[in-house]
Amino acid sequence: MQLLQETMEKIQAVDQEMMGKARERVDALSKPPQSLGKLEALAIQLSGITGELFPNIDQKAMIVMAGDHGVYDEGVTTNPQNVTVFQTLSFPRGLTGVCAIANITNAKVVPVDIGVKEDLPTDAGVMIKKVKYGTDNMAKGPAMTREEAVQAIEVGIEVATEEIKKGVNLLGTGEMGIGNTTPSAAILSVIHDCDPLEVTGFGAGVGAGGIEYKAEVIRKAIALNKPNPQDPLDILAKVGGLEIAGMAGVILAAAANRVPVVIDGYISTVAALIAYKLEAKVKEYVIPSHASEEPGAKIAAQLLDIEPMLHMNMRLGEGSGAALAFPILDAACSMMKNMATLEEAMLLLK
Repeated sequence: MQLLQETMEKIQAVDQEMMGKARERVDALSKPPQSLGKLEALAIQLSGITGELFPNIDQKAMIVMAGDHGVYDEGVTTNPQNVTVFQTLSFPRGLTGVCAIANITNAKVVPVDIGVKEDLPTDAGVMIKKVKYGTDNMAKGPAMTREEAVQAIEVGIEVATEEIKKGVNLLGTGEMGIGNTTPSAAILSVIHDCDPLEVTGFGAGVGAGGIEYKAEVIRKAIALNKPNPQDPLDILAKVGGLEIAGMAGVILAAAANRVPVVIDGYISTVAALIAYKLEAKVKEYVIPSHASEEPGAKIAAQLLDIEPMLHMNMRLGEGSGAALAFPILDAACSMMKNMATLEEAMLLLK
């Protein structure tokens, strides 16, 4: 708990003075006002996060948290649970969707075993930070203890901080865990105070009972465990996931170190919501990537008051949407650095 507390206390508001300077430069660039749309807002946000007029984001890393879920036993998905192991071991080999996309921007992918049900080989290229062998079945009791939830968040903090120490200046969040849209919907329905059916979707493959059954499992878990809507750690412990907690930790660490963090779709946005409930200032450091096809994704984004920049009908997860957004951030930085203001252009033409 000490690392989590220290990290939250370290988070400061973004640099408003630098954002003002960035806004002045953007408005002075040789273009019609607001003609580059969201790219302008991104450039200003990056300046506020980094405290630099010309931000540098040339060292990128996707941190992918992997964990299993006890609620899988309730038949909420058709996918075999061992897919979590298979995919987690595929990340270091560069064979997954996020790896293929991250590769085009020279972003490294950092896979982390935070709660895979099986032991992974220690020489497979996966960082072993296992808190436990998957969460417990939330339909029969709490998914984990409060201490385990804190430990999982702190794993995310540790991994992200270590990457930042190595020089990483742009982070992305990703996850792997068969069944993890179920705890995501559970967390969101508690925070949003809505019926689970409103935020429950198909996921990677809904079980034989369909979405209605999946929502009923969540409804049962919430009624049984009674998570406190005002306590994000209690929500995580009662109905959450280890990889969701880990991603929340990554987001908190990014904010504490003034590093921008690009979040993926539904599950990453729920993790960002947990981080925001722990420390509201993290929102200023979060950059949304794509609008997931999962129904709860839109609601989670609305609760955070963020707007995804990409609409690609994606729902893969892994951080694929975050990696896809990286080139847009590169473009925002290039606009600030390489585009001339009207005054600069006139001087050059003399």
